[in-house]
Amino acid sequence: MRSGAGWIASAEPAVQDAFLNELSEGELLALPYLFEFWALDHQLPPEGDWRSWVIMGGRGAGKTRAGAEWVRSVVEGPRPMDKGRCSRLALVGETIDQVREVMVFGESGILACSPPDRRPEWQASRKRLLWPNGATAQVFSAHDPESLRGPQFDGAWVDELAKWKRAQDTWDMLQFGLRLGETPQVCITTTPRNVGVLKQILASPSTVTTSAPTEANAAYLADSFLEEVRARYAGTRLGRQELDGVLLEDAEGALWTSALLEELQVEAVPEFDRIVVAVDPPVSGKETSDECGIVVVGACTSGPVHEWKAYVLEDASIGAATPTRWATAAITAMEKWGAERLVAEVNQGGDLVESVIRQVDPLVPLKKVHASRGKVARAEPVSALYEQGRVKHLRGLGALEDQMCRMTAQGYEGKNSPDRVDALVWALTELMILPAAKWRRPQVRAL
Repeated sequence: MRSGAGWIASAEPAVQDAFLNELSEGELLALPYLFEFWALDHQLPPEGDWRSWVIMGGRGAGKTRAGAEWVRSVVEGPRPMDKGRCSRLALVGETIDQVREVMVFGESGILACSPPDRRPEWQASRKRLLWPNGATAQVFSAHDPESLRGPQFDGAWVDELAKWKRAQDTWDMLQFGLRLGETPQVCITTTPRNVGVLKQILASPSTVTTSAPTEANAAYLADSFLEEVRARYAGTRLGRQELDGVLLEDAEGALWTSALLEELQVEAVPEFDRIVVAVDPPVSGKETSDECGIVVVGACTSGPVHEWKAYVLEDASIGAATPTRWATAAITAMEKWGAERLVAEVNQGGDLVESVIRQVDPLVPLKKVHASRGKVARAEPVSALYEQGRVKHLRGLGALEDQMCRMTAQGYEGKNSPDRVDALVWALTELMILPAAKWRRPQVRAL
């Protein structure tokens, strides 16, 4: 544990008393401003020679404080690797107001974390901070990339880059201005979003990254806030991005997109005409095996076929497991949701798949399905149902949705196999695609 505060908080009372009693009055006064003592791991600059440090985190994970403290450290004292102090910095946010209210005057901003004898002066007319040692930090808006044309810097702090509308233009202009000193560096604090400029920065060999979820900073957040956002967004793609600080990518030309899936989220479901559990078993039961996809879907299929709706209720998939374990998980999901049938792909296991399932429950209603077409060909009709708004998702299906957003018309752009998507496709094919192909409009007999 790198945090001194974490160490002292977990120490015995006698150790805590001894530590505090050994500090002089000046050391006690300085302790609140000694960020290395209080910081979490993801808030401290990584070692080594880097040009861009990206701090990706969930909402409230302490990114702003980390950025402000980094500015303090490079202005007030020598940086690691004997790079010397920074004297001319750029502070870049989405707007001038956001830079001023968050990065400069915010509760975790530069002024709040600066000790009184080293606190910079805000010069509103010049839109800059001036430190007692002569260092300056100029404020810029990402709405006006051209304002970065001309000035030059030896460091910069960039906040929430992933949400800027003109992110690429602004980033490019900033790079041309970072031409002072031996090795100009940039600290980037942002909640991750699937935008090209952020992915480009992350892919650079001169970039280092630290990340943390919202809960890493739980000691400084209201309990009610954490309870509310976790209850509402846990397990969703939005929650993985905004709370876990995970960069979620949609593959180019994906059959499903994050935006589409977010629109289809529901909090409650109706009564169903049918519920099935679909299973895409792994080839083997080793630790290195693919996941076993297990997905529960319910459908309302009364009335005309164009009014049918399906609801994805649960992704019960499990990691590499023995055949008995995945079969038990699938049957448990059936019992939980009152499913009428278990649909299992048997291309890889043949009769062995049925044998394993029958060992767990000899009487389970089982339909064996064989994949005669490729994964994409099977997935495309199901993707069309989503585009028509005829499939909804309960919240909590983040892992399944991640796989869906990596399935393209050319194939799956992810590691291993899209077993969760395969199970989803089998379930929706059973409930929506095949019955619709057999459906006939009722004939009205002439009088």
